[in-house]
Amino acid sequence: MTGTDDQRANTDIHQLDEDTVARIAAGEVVERPASAVKELVENSLDADASSVDVTVEEGGTESIRVADDGAGMSEVDLRAAVRQHTTSKIDGLEDLASGVATLGFRGEALHTIGSVSRLTIKSRPRNADGAGTKLVYEGGEVTSVEPAGCPAGTIVEVDDLFYNTPARRKFLKTTATEFAHVNRVVTRYALANPDVAVSLTHDGREVFATTGQGDLQAAVLSVYGREVASAMIPVDADGEELPPGPLESVSGLVSHPETNRSSREYLATYVNGRAVTADAIREGIMGAYGTQLGGDRYPFVTLFLEVPGDAVDVNVHPRKREVRFDDDDAVRRQVDAAVESALLEHGLLRSRAPRGRSAPGEARLEPGAARGGDGSSSDEPAREPLSSPDDVSAGAGARSESTAATASAGTDSSETPAGSESGDTAAAAESDETTATADASEATASTPSSSTRDRDATRSSDDSATGRDDSSGASEPDRKFDAGTEQQTLTGDVATGDETAFDSLPPLRVLGQYTDTYLVCETADGLVLIDQHAADERVNYERLQQAFADDPAAQALASPVDLELTAVEAEAFESYREALSRLGFYADRVDDRTVAVTTVPAVLEETLEPEQLRDVLASFVEGDREAGAETVDALADEFLGDLACYPSITGNTSLTEGSVVELLEALDGCENPYSCPHGRPVLVQFHQTEIEDRFERDYPGHQG
Repeated sequence: MTGTDDQRANTDIHQLDEDTVARIAAGEVVERPASAVKELVENSLDADASSVDVTVEEGGTESIRVADDGAGMSEVDLRAAVRQHTTSKIDGLEDLASGVATLGFRGEALHTIGSVSRLTIKSRPRNADGAGTKLVYEGGEVTSVEPAGCPAGTIVEVDDLFYNTPARRKFLKTTATEFAHVNRVVTRYALANPDVAVSLTHDGREVFATTGQGDLQAAVLSVYGREVASAMIPVDADGEELPPGPLESVSGLVSHPETNRSSREYLATYVNGRAVTADAIREGIMGAYGTQLGGDRYPFVTLFLEVPGDAVDVNVHPRKREVRFDDDDAVRRQVDAAVESALLEHGLLRSRAPRGRSAPGEARLEPGAARGGDGSSSDEPAREPLSSPDDVSAGAGARSESTAATASAGTDSSETPAGSESGDTAAAAESDETTATADASEATASTPSSSTRDRDATRSSDDSATGRDDSSGASEPDRKFDAGTEQQTLTGDVATGDETAFDSLPPLRVLGQYTDTYLVCETADGLVLIDQHAADERVNYERLQQAFADDPAAQALASPVDLELTAVEAEAFESYREALSRLGFYADRVDDRTVAVTTVPAVLEETLEPEQLRDVLASFVEGDREAGAETVDALADEFLGDLACYPSITGNTSLTEGSVVELLEALDGCENPYSCPHGRPVLVQFHQTEIEDRFERDYPGHQG
């Protein structure tokens, strides 16, 4: 035996058998029952079906049946269709390069589904005489082929999915969660094909059925209900109506801003008829709504994008969920422009101010006797001086006594409070001092949440630390800026900026706010940035936990409130009734799509609106929980996490020193002050050594 032969004999590397390869590949294509439903519905639509009926049992974990009246297959076609990488939809690389016109094209669906289930296919070609063909395919093997009576078209039945891959079956989610995924798939294709009659049945009950008459509004009515359908407005832009970019047209329906949900569940977007998700599309949609939607609210959208095949790549994901554009930024601008134009045309946009901030007129600074360097009047308001590093600021800054006398509390937390900045300021060399006074009717102080109360704004500095003597109040001519000599609270007291000691958090010295969103604090070891929204969310979450643990209060309504639900919400209602009642929501079913709410939770001295029941259902549906984790207590706790978000301080909110300290004290009292209830970090620490490394202070000759 040669050395080479000996090496081959001793190697541990070997080729996998076809059955193992098939099951591994199936894991990429068939992730869950909804994956199989997606592949089968796409096959039906590619076969030019005018009706597609989907029936599932136990969320698709027990059985899936997809029946269509499409082109159908002969016995020869059926035998070929279940083999790996066989398809009638593309011929080679040229078709991929020029753009795939069909929904399916990989030639994997039937083979991979059949390799992890018991698959039965009945089919008869259109206009074919005689019987059709029945093929049984189990675990990757064709077990029988025989004639069978069946209508023209194809019926595919999938039983015992993942029966021969127990590890995959073990990690399926609960029935309610798996059905939510199935519903999402069927809904997407029902909306994308209003000329096809699509129905979905779960455990013997019809969830929805579209008419197939080509009316998109009617399809929305069938899937989402009358309330949503009546709130949809058309989008139709193409050619010169769009900014430059790859998209040829953008069309579909979007909802009135007031018709929204807390979940992205209802953002249905399509590229060349294929249901996909893409960040550029979503960001374009949300950008168009701007200030009309809060950061945690999403509209109902059914939007179709047409793009040349060579400008988009659909072959970037095994399950074809994502696409890649040549120019994401251009796509974002085109979608934004198309949706914004539709909203403007219907009078549904009020302003284009940045989301979360007040419009410019609500934060106006009016110049006083401002003079330019040549003595002429200047219309430009004074600019705030850059404070010294030791200034203690909570974002509101130093304010004049006149501002203190006129500032009022209670501003909505979504707006950025405006206040006038004053004090001894060193002006630029090319201009004299400029004084700005705030409009007394518009200067406000924010009260962002029940856990934070507005106190005196302050900015302080340690003159000894700066080493400057600014008693004259004037700066040297060649100095561009300088620090104030003394910072005061609104009551006129000198601000201290003392370090605050905590039990759980490290000792912190508040330096100020960054972008009115993050608290900047100094510690003994470096700097800390605290996300004010995540911090307040943690505080509210633990307070809600305590309130519900002690005695979850509920408020009976004077009269029941009827709520119309979407198809998936109505289906979820039956699964989650116990969890809803645990939270304080009591409701009775009126019909298949309507419930009457009789009792709502009362938390943090606030009674929730009955409409929030839909948000709770949406959050339950959107979740993707581990099997067995869908207990009433787990669902209730998840709702508390979402509920804690609503009253919490938002980003782009200016805070006072008092409210900052109070927030930090409340955070310090939390069981877990380091993450919000959704798992995001509350604070990020930058160690002193990291900062010094970034500034290369260890460079020879540059120490000190």
